[in-house]
Order: sequence, then structure tokens, then C-alpha cells
Amino acid sequence: MYAIVRTGGKQYQVAQGDRLRVEKIVGEVGETIELNDVLMVVDGEAVSIGTPQLDSAVVKAKIAEQGKAKKISIFKKKRRKGYRLKKGHRQQFTALTIEEISA
Repeated sequence: MYAIVRTGGKQYQVAQGDRLRVEKIVGEVGETIELNDVLMVVDGEAVSIGTPQLDSAVVKAKIAEQGKAKKISIFKKKRRKGYRLKKGHRQQFTALTIEEISA
């Protein structure tokens, strides 16, 4: 059994026991959250597709980690003008462990 959920503007295929990184969700480590934006649930041969989402389906997940991803460097330069700009960015994420998919 697996489901397609939407969170943080992206779509993820999840199954029970999966661990995935999503855009930051407010909450403490160990809290259980519900992902209500379920687009599709597949249980063997039974496929339920939402228009655009399934109202009855819920995916329960536990927050496993709150953190920041690796730093990326942004470097801009204009030749012969003396313009140089260096910035860095670390995107915040939430690691989720999928506990239950209910359709």
C-alpha cells in the first residue's frame, strides 16, 4: 500500500515505514502530524484517485528530525566591473517517518 501526498508544494510517494525529507513543517521532534493533502492511494488492485484530493484519506507521520541541509554557495560576478557577490544558503527541512496510511 502506498499513497501520493502533497506538502511544501511538492508531491511524494510514501509507504508505511518510509522516511523522507520535506520542506519545514512546524513541530517538535517526536510529534505525530497528519498529512491531509492525499492525492492518490493504492492498496493492491484498489486505486483511489482524488479530484484533486481524497477527503477521507489521511497519512500519519512522526517528525524524526528538524534540521538544515548542506550549504550551497551563490557567487555572482560581472567581468571588468569589480562586482563580486558571494552568498550562502541552508534550506530548512523536516524529516518524517510514515506510520500509517488510512484510506
